[in-house]
Amino acid sequence: MTTDLDTLRGELLAAIDAATALDALEAVRVQALGKQGAITGLLKTLGKLTPEERQEQGPRIHSLREAVTEALASRKAAMEQAALEARLASETVDMTLPVDGVAPGSVHPVSQVMDELAEIFADLGFAVATGPEVEDDWHNFTALNIPETHPARAMHDTFYIAGEHERPMVLRTHTSPVQIRTMTSQKPPIRIIAPGRVYRSDSDATHTPMFHQIEGLVIDKGITLGHLKWTLETFLKAFFERDDIVLRLRPSYFPFTEPSAEVDVGFTWKDGKRVIGGSGDAPGGGWMEVLGSGMVHRRVIEACGLDPEEWQGFAFGTGVDRLAMLKYGMDDLRPFFDGDLRWLKHYGFSALDVPTLSGGVGA
Repeated sequence: MTTDLDTLRGELLAAIDAATALDALEAVRVQALGKQGAITGLLKTLGKLTPEERQEQGPRIHSLREAVTEALASRKAAMEQAALEARLASETVDMTLPVDGVAPGSVHPVSQVMDELAEIFADLGFAVATGPEVEDDWHNFTALNIPETHPARAMHDTFYIAGEHERPMVLRTHTSPVQIRTMTSQKPPIRIIAPGRVYRSDSDATHTPMFHQIEGLVIDKGITLGHLKWTLETFLKAFFERDDIVLRLRPSYFPFTEPSAEVDVGFTWKDGKRVIGGSGDAPGGGWMEVLGSGMVHRRVIEACGLDPEEWQGFAFGTGVDRLAMLKYGMDDLRPFFDGDLRWLKHYGFSALDVPTLSGGVGA
């Protein structure tokens, strides 16, 4: 039987190597391992052998089955890979063809608003700065004067990264670490905006675990709260494309600014919807919070290696998604990330809608 097994092994392996199509390979599998297959038949004979014969022949038959099974799997994988490569080589996409008019691409509202903000602040002399989304604890909290006991550091507010690190690592909860990285790597004067994705453990109609934020930072000599108010007023008038924007600054608290102020913008009701513009104290009007801001805390300036007696500055931050909702009339944040083409077709922008101050940033 030993000779017969060796002969059968050679014949089956040769047949597997010679198979040029999946159906031919399947035929070999059935011939060897099917219900009436040669190897299956040999396995059935084990029960009729004496213990001594079974001890000798059993391992050889099982070895034959394993060798054939592995050869079949290897040959099948090689044939499928070859078929895939041939398909990829034959199926090409001509990127120079015009876009299908039935399903044209569109720019997401968040991307559009990002471009609008960059255009406005570029005109004011601000550069765009970026930083990592996975941050260390020092840049995200400590350097920003956020104490160890602050609620923002709690697990229910912050996504912490597991593993062994020199410092605790988090998914950044704001783009403020970009301000720290800029102040520690560049010499003043500094004028930057820091747009990007941020992460917090929250989810409802107006909050998502990932959202977009933009922050601004100015570091220079002789900077005052008046510079901050003028900058924000100029920015909001350009963004909402209205000259009747009225701001209200309310005292607030942020660990990284002192004094701190929440910035409200006036609105009026029209056809059951809030329209940005006018004083919130006017009949039928109201105030809506749109920004957080303040003068950069001297401890933050010191943490970045600068002298707070020489350098002062202001910072502000707001949600890009929230600005898009206010400007373009969206009442739920969650569809921003659902990937619904119907929603994007309704709220999306043409790729040619490039924001410009001369043509209107919301054109």
